[in-house]
Amino acid sequence: MTDFVGTQAPRRRLTDPAESVRELERVLPGLVAHRLPTPKNVDWARVESELGVVLPADFRLLCELYPVFALSDFMYLGAPEPGAEVAWVQAAHENLEIIAEWCENADLDVPMYLYPAPGGLLPWGTSNQGDYFLWTTNPAGAQEWIVTVASRNGGWWHYTGGVIQFLADLVSGILEPWGLPTVRPEITWVKQ
Repeated sequence: MTDFVGTQAPRRRLTDPAESVRELERVLPGLVAHRLPTPKNVDWARVESELGVVLPADFRLLCELYPVFALSDFMYLGAPEPGAEVAWVQAAHENLEIIAEWCENADLDVPMYLYPAPGGLLPWGTSNQGDYFLWTTNPAGAQEWIVTVASRNGGWWHYTGGVIQFLADLVSGILEPWGLPTVRPEITWVKQ
């Protein structure tokens, strides 16, 4: 059975995308050396049209500034690449099929649903152990979305900050990794 572990909150939610990226660069010093000389030209209009929703600005900024990477050879941040935007959306929909089964089997006091349901889940990352990292969407807008972790070992939990702040707090140790291994500040670059 699956259970809801709880909710963690940042000390102060970072709402400026550039500030969030700077915080991630601070806790992952090796990241800065790989910043692209010019931002990627991801067709966000296409991605968001295919999804039917505008994605958070911090996520979009990180995707534009850096090649796709994994943290601690464990956590993969899924990111659309120029020319492969539709493939990224299709992969998100495939992940939603698996997450739908998890939601059905979850023993949660408050059921979770998939996007496009109000407050529905939308994936942004995975782990090599079968964990899913999701947004819990919010009708008030993408800047209000929070992170939801669906752990392969059965625990579900929330983090009331954005994706980039979640990554920074997880790597720095500020965030308790409930059901996840310790994520070290090691970067693996993923070939696309």
